[in-house]
Amino acid sequence: MKMKSHSSNFFTFFLVAFTIIHVCLADCDNLQDSCIADSPGNQFINGLPCKNPTNTSAHNFKSTELSKSGSRDKFGASINIVTASNFPGLNTLGLSIGRIDIQVDGIVNLHNHPRATEMIFVKEGVVAAAFLDTQNKLFQKLLKAGDVFVVPKGLFHFLLNRGVEVATVVSVFNGQNPGFETLMGTTPSDDTTLESVEKVKRKLIAVSDLELHGVNDSTLAMLEIIYS
Repeated sequence: MKMKSHSSNFFTFFLVAFTIIHVCLADCDNLQDSCIADSPGNQFINGLPCKNPTNTSAHNFKSTELSKSGSRDKFGASINIVTASNFPGLNTLGLSIGRIDIQVDGIVNLHNHPRATEMIFVKEGVVAAAFLDTQNKLFQKLLKAGDVFVVPKGLFHFLLNRGVEVATVVSVFNGQNPGFETLMGTTPSDDTTLESVEKVKRKLIAVSDLELHGVNDSTLAMLEIIYS
C-alpha cells in the first residue's frame, strides 16, 4: 500500500510539474490589468517583479525609446528593440516593439527571433522584406510606406532598403522577450572588413533581385548565404 501511495504522489507531482513547464513555454496571460516592471530585482519566467499598484501612473505606459534612430552597424542599419526591461508598462503583456532605420543600399542582415512572430510596418521608404521557411522556400515582398509584412516565429529573415531615402520600419512582436539570433559570420564585429560586409550585402541583394524579377528558384542562393 505504501508503494502505491508513493507512486500516486509521484504521478501527481509529475503532472503538476509538467503543467507548470508547459505554461511557462509561452508568455502567460495576465491575471490583473497590468504588472509594471520594477527594478532592481530578479527576473521571473513571466516577466519582472511588479510595482505596487498604488505606485503606478500613466508615465509607466509611455516610452520615448523609439523616438530617434540609434547608431548604425556596418550593414547600414540601426536596430532598437524595446522590451519590458526598458519599457516597464509592457511587462506580462506578451508584447515588445522595435524600430529599424536602414540607410540607402543598407540591409538588416539575416536573423531570427526564436520566441516571437514579427509584424513589420513600413513608416517611410521602400523595403524588400523576406523570410525563409522550414522547407527552404523564400517569401519576399516589396513594401512601401503603410505596408505591413508578417514574419512567422523563429524563421530567418532580412530587410533591404530598395529606395532612394532612409527607410524606417516599426516592428511589433507577440512576445515579451522575442530574442535576436544571427548565424555565425553574419554579424559584423569590430574586426569585420568592409569587403566581407559588402560581400554579404551583394549576396542578399542578388537573392532579392531574383525573387522580385519572378525567378522563383532562389533557394540555392539563399542557402549559400546561410551556410557559407
